[in-house]
Amino acid sequence: MANRYMPISVDMNNRSCLVVGGGNVALRKVETLMDYDTEITVIAPDVHDKLDYHAGAGRIKLEKRAYRPPEAAAFGLVISASDDRELNRKVYDDAKGSGALVNVVDDPAYCDFIFPAVLRRDCLTTAISTDGKAPFVAGHLRLILENVFPEHWDRLMRLAAVFRTKVRERWPNQPEKKNICYSEFLEVDWKRLLKEGKDEDIQAELNRILEMPA
Repeated sequence: MANRYMPISVDMNNRSCLVVGGGNVALRKVETLMDYDTEITVIAPDVHDKLDYHAGAGRIKLEKRAYRPPEAAAFGLVISASDDRELNRKVYDDAKGSGALVNVVDDPAYCDFIFPAVLRRDCLTTAISTDGKAPFVAGHLRLILENVFPEHWDRLMRLAAVFRTKVRERWPNQPEKKNICYSEFLEVDWKRLLKEGKDEDIQAELNRILEMPA
């Protein structure tokens, strides 16, 4: 049987998002969306205090009222996290009809996408999903990944991004030399160097690798 969900990364830049519902589940989805460059609107008659707080801080737009069909059609990404199953289905129909991506919480049959367990280290994103069937396992594995990718990976990924740009500039149209640089970068004991080395030590190591294929 073919898998239903394909892991992809969606560009959230300026994508308008709607969350219908104001409880704990809606709050978790909102706080996940807040990590990205997106505009978030929450619609619910009653909301968690933290949603009021986020609205007061200007992080989200909050409308304390009932959902009005077919307003979900005006958004690019829609999450329905209401306790009302009939309302969730209506939100799904409205959003689906306009081509928006839709997630009805705890109802995989009415989801175009699901939320994986995510660990971010700067530009590195690791995500684990069980296709919505056993999310507690995904959450557990995310904790394991925190040990695989400890916090020094934040700085390491920033260095890697800058290093790639310099390699491409230093060795344009020479894939073999670029691959030598990338391979050598991966061999460095970055955990030790980032912990014990000074900035000039790190830069010297990067320069050494950059000139290796000469």
